[in-house]
Amino acid sequence: MLHRKTIKIFLIDGDPNGRMACELSNWTGKAYRIPRIAIKDSVDRPELNGTGVYFLFGEDEESIPAVYIGEAESILSRLNQHVKEKDFWNEVIVFISKDDYLNKAHVKYLENKFYLMAKQANRYHVLNGNIPPAPSLSESDQAEMEEYIFHSKILMSTLGHKVFEEAYQPKENKDPIEKLFRLQSNRGAEGTGSPSSDGFVVLAGSECAISTVESFSGGYSKLREKLINQEVIKNINNKLTFVQDYVFSSPSAAAAILLGRKANGLTEWRLKDGRTLKEIESE
Repeated sequence: MLHRKTIKIFLIDGDPNGRMACELSNWTGKAYRIPRIAIKDSVDRPELNGTGVYFLFGEDEESIPAVYIGEAESILSRLNQHVKEKDFWNEVIVFISKDDYLNKAHVKYLENKFYLMAKQANRYHVLNGNIPPAPSLSESDQAEMEEYIFHSKILMSTLGHKVFEEAYQPKENKDPIEKLFRLQSNRGAEGTGSPSSDGFVVLAGSECAISTVESFSGGYSKLREKLINQEVIKNINNKLTFVQDYVFSSPSAAAAILLGRKANGLTEWRLKDGRTLKEIESE
């Protein structure tokens, strides 16, 4: 069961698009969201001269959301270096400790864990060249860092980046909308998916129609081609197969990509008992 939390967000510059400080009730950690253009202004935040972990967010050369994960004993100095050396990013999320508890071994541990979590979630292209090495920590220190990670995940999502959240997260409840929906057609498309907070998730193993109809053009056609080029969809045994879960903006977008034609996702996606997504949402 998830516990309710109180989160305090302070707009440092009075601008919702500017710098933010974010705190969670009863937690000694603290997060900052800083636009790249405001890094030099952050000399007024002395706590950023201490030890912490940071996430550089932007897009890679193929316009895919990208992140670089790092640690430093002087966060602000390291960020000023990245302003000069890395141009893909446009904002950074920083995690520190309000009581200066974090040491070098702690942030090395966090960097390694955050990297592995981001790779597993597969929401962002992780730009680190190598897996950050994991230091040796005592059992008690590991337990404290795991608690730090738990709270960091909450603040990361609150600040707009689902870098740790896998596309499909099944829930154990009786709400039918959480059950898997299915789509089939005589053109060879066969897939499973589920509504999510981001739109609609098509699950790995779903198969697209091998071809598209002549009238299938525009944005969905380009998206299908993009997913094939990015190898989210691969040709396996002459079947265009999703090799990973993928979040679409809507059920119709998901259905159109699988079917290779325009589609109404609210009626194409059905539960095993035949009820459509539209019927379930109307109940």
